[in-house]
Amino acid sequence: MIQFILNDKEIETGLSPGMVLLDFIRYHQHLTGTKIGCREGDCGACTVLVGELVNDDLQYHSVTCCLMPLGNATGKHIVTIEGINHPRELNMVQQAMADAGATQCGFCTPGVVMSLAGFCLSDKAPATENAIAAVDGNICRCTGYKSIERAAMQVAEKLRGKKDPVEFVTTQKILPAYFAGIKERLHRLAGKIIAAALKDVADAKERPHVVGGGTDLYVQKHDEMKDAAIRFLLDHPDYNSIHREGDRCIIGPSATVSDLQQSAIIQEAFLHFSRYAKLISSTPIRNMATIAGNFINASPIGDLTIFFLALDAQINLSPDPSPGERRGRSIPLRKLYKGYKQLNKDPDEHIESIWFELPAPGSCFNFEKVSKRTHLDIASVNSAFYIEMTGDVIQKAGLSAGGVGPVPMYLEKTSAWLQGKKITEEVIAAAIKTAQAEISPISDARGSKEYKSLLLGQLIRIHFMPLLKK
Repeated sequence: MIQFILNDKEIETGLSPGMVLLDFIRYHQHLTGTKIGCREGDCGACTVLVGELVNDDLQYHSVTCCLMPLGNATGKHIVTIEGINHPRELNMVQQAMADAGATQCGFCTPGVVMSLAGFCLSDKAPATENAIAAVDGNICRCTGYKSIERAAMQVAEKLRGKKDPVEFVTTQKILPAYFAGIKERLHRLAGKIIAAALKDVADAKERPHVVGGGTDLYVQKHDEMKDAAIRFLLDHPDYNSIHREGDRCIIGPSATVSDLQQSAIIQEAFLHFSRYAKLISSTPIRNMATIAGNFINASPIGDLTIFFLALDAQINLSPDPSPGERRGRSIPLRKLYKGYKQLNKDPDEHIESIWFELPAPGSCFNFEKVSKRTHLDIASVNSAFYIEMTGDVIQKAGLSAGGVGPVPMYLEKTSAWLQGKKITEEVIAAAIKTAQAEISPISDARGSKEYKSLLLGQLIRIHFMPLLKK
């Protein structure tokens, strides 16, 4: 039995947990303000908010509910456009959209409003750039974006002085008053769910599918998953943590891109991680997409996969995703891929954890991605680079690339060749030549094989530029 709060209403349903939340909202709750658009998480028309307790703090984030399985709503507050309406007047976000002339056909408008409402409920500073960033997953096909940007600016201005987000939006009548009681209601709901959770663990071995965020899975296998027996791991504390053990960073498989962005360990290790993360999909997808999902999807251009390949990350595989006794095997991430969408794992094996050695002091890391659009697009070619030096000599190097072969590639020959070298223009040129001999790109919609080979060379040069200047 799935239990959660939908707007101001407590829900208890025995419907298939593999059904996407969008279908439950529209067809079973008849809340049709949430629109059906692409059904692939790209357009943002189906954006809703998800509120949950994190260390006893009520936090909200936006998601595209066309890719969110109903089972991942358990114990949470799901908010649709109907849940932020005032009875007889527009709320502040809706009024800003109207005042700025930011709607035309109106189909995308509920999603845009929900993203801006999520910004109001977040701990982000009330700055225009943060308000605009909140709608980075919403596509409008007819108004142009400047009017939406003006509405976002108005929203940001209205949030000056915001401290406690929930208290602010309710006392200022930005959102309905019932939001003030959600934290207490979620606490009560958590108690009701304990018994069901224990049963879920007991039934886990009867469930063949393991699901994290579902952002890749539900694009590819929606019809298969909607009625499947599923074990949900997105919120399992054993699987979404990011912690440090000595010089190692240990990441749970269901940690999301947003979890990585918010991790103090990741921020300290990679000073530019926020910039890298903005190149990965949109805010709603980053809020759901998991690191293990990116690895197991085995896309040759998986952004997180390329990022962690350069760090020579290791993965622990287990035949049983249940917490408790740990057993299984550990392999380098670069050994996971045998061929296009072919994995070096048994069908019943699951990623239990991911770990990598934290960057050494004075080391250099960089991630680059080139796509037809800078944001909200998949890569033509992406690449990551990690290097450690003693004096002016390279002691350790890791170079990875995507879009240049049938699998995400750790450029083993190039990485090994770089060791012991001094960084000069000649060495960079030779490294590019070595890398281009190591790859096997094909021509497709994202570029010719010659273009991709040339592009990788340019990205490698960009990786080295900060070191060459020194």
